[in-house]
Amino acid sequence: MTPTDYHMPAEWAPHYATLLSWPRNPATWPGDKLDKVEQVFAALVSALAGRERVLINAGGIEARVSALLTQAGISPDAYTLLPFVTNDCWARDHGPIGVAHRPTGEIALTDWGYNAWGGKYPPFDADDRIPAQVAGYLGLPVLTPGIILEGGSIEVDGAGTLLTTRSCLLNPNRNPHLAQAEIEGYLRQYLGAGRILWLEDGIIGDDTDGHIDDLTRLVGTERILTILEGNLQDENYAVLQENFAALQTFTTPAGKPYRIDTLPMPAALVVDGERLPASYANYYIANGAILLPVFRDPNDAAAIRLLEEAFPQHEIVPIDCRHLLWGLGGLHCVTQQIPAGPNLL
Repeated sequence: MTPTDYHMPAEWAPHYATLLSWPRNPATWPGDKLDKVEQVFAALVSALAGRERVLINAGGIEARVSALLTQAGISPDAYTLLPFVTNDCWARDHGPIGVAHRPTGEIALTDWGYNAWGGKYPPFDADDRIPAQVAGYLGLPVLTPGIILEGGSIEVDGAGTLLTTRSCLLNPNRNPHLAQAEIEGYLRQYLGAGRILWLEDGIIGDDTDGHIDDLTRLVGTERILTILEGNLQDENYAVLQENFAALQTFTTPAGKPYRIDTLPMPAALVVDGERLPASYANYYIANGAILLPVFRDPNDAAAIRLLEEAFPQHEIVPIDCRHLLWGLGGLHCVTQQIPAGPNLL
């Protein structure tokens, strides 16, 4: 099998499991912040329990994780603790990206390089080993492109369209030796991306250099959900307007304009003088549910209503993510789906 035989399924396609990496890094979660973010993870596991398998990288902290989940009333049957050590909890970016073999539907895992968003937060060596370790645990083939790519930097519809940002994928702190056309070649070869749509930049506070999963999400092959800031004085207003204008120039695979619906932005969340990257676009699509980050903000209700309309077959499960945001990420950032296939049932 060659890489071109594979494509990345959409997030709303059936999952075999969700992969998590339990938070443990004291630099990211100092003092009581670790206890607080662990409660967010417990809520996340509870929301996934009964919908799909939950695999948790918890090497060396298995007893702590198990005790916390038991305290939260979650049965040990709802999750599996994997013996793999991580540097931090951002499984979307350091975890494997699942791809499906076109003729057979069988699943393989891609092992892209990971350098903690351009070397910002060393060490990241344990995180970089996770795709190969998880593939070994599941007995799946591994495809290794040999370049840096994070899962949060791409969004796919499962039918050949991939959405991303120039500020991230073309940043010289990732793959300085590659031009845009060369990066597109990797996306086509390993993820089956026949069409690649580029936005420009991300929101303030996003230390990933502009991941798409904080900005814009695809819904099927004809619809887009994107965040928009209504306050002209907000520092996110201009960049989100620029992205919105770009989205209006994109067309579907059938050549028609996309239907574009806008998610509001919550009020600015600032902690210790730092703007946190709060975004309703950072939701996670699980089997039968949308896990939606909320912030005890008046716009939470509007975001819930839009997601209910966009995903009528899914239950919307709001999860308070204010403590998770301290680490500059959201629900999508800490989850990575493992697609279902005939070799993973």
